[in-house]
Amino acid sequence: MPADPQPDRVLTHRRAIGARIRAAREAAGLTQEKLGELANADRKTINRIEYAISDPPLSLLILLADAIGVPLSDLVR
Repeated sequence: MPADPQPDRVLTHRRAIGARIRAAREAAGLTQEKLGELANADRKTINRIEYAISDPPLSLLILLADAIGVPLSDLVR
């Protein structure tokens, strides 16, 4: 986490991205564990992203989108 708190709009966007990832994962019939396996991440990492606890790197967002089968833009719009 950065030393300085981030503006509220950053957390709002993180929550929205996490919610879109969760919705897309569920629509694809994947568990957090299975998505983690497909994207080379653990279930806790997927959970932290979905609930806006952590900031995923762009490379992981790309892997998540590929594993779910949706364009990256659908997750981060």
